[in-house]
Amino acid sequence: MTVSAPVLAALTALARAARAAVPRDVPLLVVVDGPAGSGKTTLAAQLTARLGDGTGGPAPAVHLDDLYEGWEAGPDGGAARLAQWVLTPFAAGRPGRYRRYDWAAGAYAEEHEVPRAPFVVVEGCGAGARGVDAHARLLLWVEADDAERLRRGLARDGRAERAHWVAWMVEEATHYGRERTRERADVRLDGVGRVLTWPSRVPAT
Repeated sequence: MTVSAPVLAALTALARAARAAVPRDVPLLVVVDGPAGSGKTTLAAQLTARLGDGTGGPAPAVHLDDLYEGWEAGPDGGAARLAQWVLTPFAAGRPGRYRRYDWAAGAYAEEHEVPRAPFVVVEGCGAGARGVDAHARLLLWVEADDAERLRRGLARDGRAERAHWVAWMVEEATHYGRERTRERADVRLDGVGRVLTWPSRVPAT
C-alpha cells in the first residue's frame, strides 16, 4: 500500500488538528485498524515517520501482532491486551509496557515500553475497538477486497497458513460487526491508499 504524499500530508495535518484539541500532556492515539492484509502496517510506518516523537525521532508504535497470542487468540485478545498494557497506564499518566508474543516460540519474549509521546501510532486488527474511544484518538480504517487480502497474507506467511487465515477472517468479521469499527472511523482508505471518506473540515489533497 502506497499512500500519496498529499494524502499523507493531509493525514498529518488532521492528526495535528486533533492533537491541538486535547491537553498537551495526553498522547493522541493515531489508530490504524482494518482487516488483515489490507495495508495497515505500511500506512502506520509512514505515519510514525511523519508524526514524530517530539524529539526528532519517529512516533512510538504498537503493533497488535505483538499482542495476539497466536492465531487462536483472534483480534479480541489483542484489543484486550492493548487496553490493559498500554491504554490503562496512559490514562494513569504512566508509559505503557508489554511483552512481545513470539508466534514461532509460542511464548512471550522481550518487554517493550511505550512512552507517552505527543502521538502514538497503534496498528492492528482490533486496535480501534470501542474501548479506545475513552482516550484521545484519531481512528483510521483501511480495507481491501477479501481475495486480495488472502493473496497478500499467503504470499507473506506461506500457503500452509491458509486454514489459519480463513479462520482469522471469520473471527475478524465477527469482531468488526460487533465493534462497528468501520462506521466509527474518522477516515477510511482502501488497500491501495485511496481515500473513501474524509472529515469535511480538512482537505484530503
